[in-house]
Amino acid sequence: MSDYLVIVESPAKAKTIGKYLGKKYVVKASMGHVRDLPKSQMGVSVEDNFEPRYITIRGKGPVLKELKTAAKKAKRIYLAADPDREGEAIAWHLAHSLNVDETSNCRVVFNEITKQAIKDAFKHPRPINMDLVDAQQARRILDRLVGYNISPLLWKKVKKGLSAGRVQSVAVKLITDREKEIQNFVPEEYWSILGQFIQEKEQFEAKFHGMDGKKKDLKSEQDVNEILKRMKGEHFDVASVTRKERRRNPVSPFTTSSLQQEAARKLNFRAKKTMMIAQQLYEGIDLGKEGTVGLITYMRTDSTRISETAQKEAEAYVTEQYGKEYTKKFARKQKQDNKAQDAHEAIRPTSVFYHPKAMKEHLSRDQNRLYKLIWERMVASEMAPAVMDTMTVDLDNNGVIFRATGSKVKFAGFMKVYIEGNDDNKKEEDRLLPNLQEGQKVKKDEITPNQHFTQPPPRYTEARLVKTLEELGIGRPSTYAPTLDTIQRRGYVALDEKRFIPTELGEIVLELIVEFFPEILNVEFTAKMEEDLDSIEDGRDNWIAIIDQFYHGFEKRLKVAEEEMEEVEIKDEPAGEDCEKCGHEMVYKMGRYGKFMACSNFPECRNTKAIVKEIGVKCPNCKEGNIVERKSKKRRIFYGCDRYPDCEFVSWDKPIARPCPKCESLLIEKKSKKGVFVTCTACDYEEEQQ
Repeated sequence: MSDYLVIVESPAKAKTIGKYLGKKYVVKASMGHVRDLPKSQMGVSVEDNFEPRYITIRGKGPVLKELKTAAKKAKRIYLAADPDREGEAIAWHLAHSLNVDETSNCRVVFNEITKQAIKDAFKHPRPINMDLVDAQQARRILDRLVGYNISPLLWKKVKKGLSAGRVQSVAVKLITDREKEIQNFVPEEYWSILGQFIQEKEQFEAKFHGMDGKKKDLKSEQDVNEILKRMKGEHFDVASVTRKERRRNPVSPFTTSSLQQEAARKLNFRAKKTMMIAQQLYEGIDLGKEGTVGLITYMRTDSTRISETAQKEAEAYVTEQYGKEYTKKFARKQKQDNKAQDAHEAIRPTSVFYHPKAMKEHLSRDQNRLYKLIWERMVASEMAPAVMDTMTVDLDNNGVIFRATGSKVKFAGFMKVYIEGNDDNKKEEDRLLPNLQEGQKVKKDEITPNQHFTQPPPRYTEARLVKTLEELGIGRPSTYAPTLDTIQRRGYVALDEKRFIPTELGEIVLELIVEFFPEILNVEFTAKMEEDLDSIEDGRDNWIAIIDQFYHGFEKRLKVAEEEMEEVEIKDEPAGEDCEKCGHEMVYKMGRYGKFMACSNFPECRNTKAIVKEIGVKCPNCKEGNIVERKSKKRRIFYGCDRYPDCEFVSWDKPIARPCPKCESLLIEKKSKKGVFVTCTACDYEEEQQ
């Protein structure tokens, strides 16, 4: 008989924890939830205070049997699922299945999987927190009431396989509303005037700022011509020079959403991939002689707080590597979002001394890149602010003012380690100006007017959409990645050049939900629902009362929708070519991985074809086919011969329609952080970057 049985969610986590606890402990994995609401029916008794009916998840019978056998042999059982609502619910379901008293000290939680953290956690077991369980149950039941009532309606009125959910519907609405903004956008003309100036052989740039001491916008060519006529001669007076010192503070360590955003910007990771890799880093990595160690703290969090121990460790590292002046001079209060649950710490390395360079040999390429990002962000957050010297110069010519701005890093501070990315991928560089003084004269070299037009708002990238959902208070850290995955799998949205666009199907479903269930799409309503779930977790509200309040109005709308919602026929769009197998017209269909062509004679003819785009390049392999642009199942663009499978030429890089001037082999476009350059596939020929 074993003394203690410990149950966690995953085998990787079980393996790591087992090494820390010793022989008296048997650690087993539940493989996530063992009980859930049934898939085939609602599973919620509305008449009986929304009582959920849980069943053993299909396929989990053998796992549960193994856990029950192990439980009979153990003197004591510890439930060590993740430290959040979902983890608490898993522990509660396990307690129910294994006849463990939920009021006993059976629950163990830890924020990181390291030897010390695990041993400390097992010294302080606690009962299962039913407020956390109720908050999870409330979310699950709410989503079930919405999904299992609206989805059958959509199946009946639109097409099979559709679904509707609280968070996913708001996400689709944001994407669709943005597309309408873009389509309805009317560009407005505006102008700028750029000046190149010289002072003692040093050239610098300034832009038109205003006239006669006032800022002026240039809305037409006529405005520009007035400015150009006003200027006299070749010289400008240096009217004012303003020098300032600006401090720039580091950003906070990662929360779940900020990690997803930054991984998208800097690593080109999808939210789902980011969370999968973060899970691996959290659960444990084999470091050879040191054994298996969790490299980061728990990755589902909206807190920016880090422990005092981690702060001191970071300070010691920074002092050793960069000097005392690079450490934080005071304990800076982190701005904590009032929506943040703050149940545990921010995402950080479990030890700063697990340096990314030392970890590289133990990690896959993607694991190392994400770990490096987390490590650098946390270390930088504990470093001194950067200090920038800024300089603003106004140049005057007959009342026409041009303004030049310059800056340089005086003290790098945290920027030695990490600089936050931005959605536009703009790089920060020093912009230096000559050492100008008031009263000096500078000579104009060239004055260039430029016409511009205002641009529509950009489509949402994954990073922008996650940021917007978080700002609106829609969903919680654990919901973003599965939400984005769901709306793509359902065919409501598609990715075009890494930006979301709504599909016809998505727009149709959205219109129906807007008409019959407006509260589901109301941002304030959905955000309030998240606050209500938080209040259940805090023990301030009863979960049954919250759900009853929602369902009272929802049930009425459901009855109206069942009677009044009309059937919608989605007509297939002609593809402009005939099926080579049966001669019927080919049409465009929307599948899991985007649009494809299919025979209109389905199901008699099941011919399908990928949508390809010719790029005007002959296949270098077979010399007969043409190179076409295709998309992989993960929607990554690649290039291949249109004679596939007869010709298997394939390339991730775009082929060029001219041969290498040096050896006449295939030229391809290569992308790097600095831009796009052309290189030969056979020799060392390379063209300058664009």
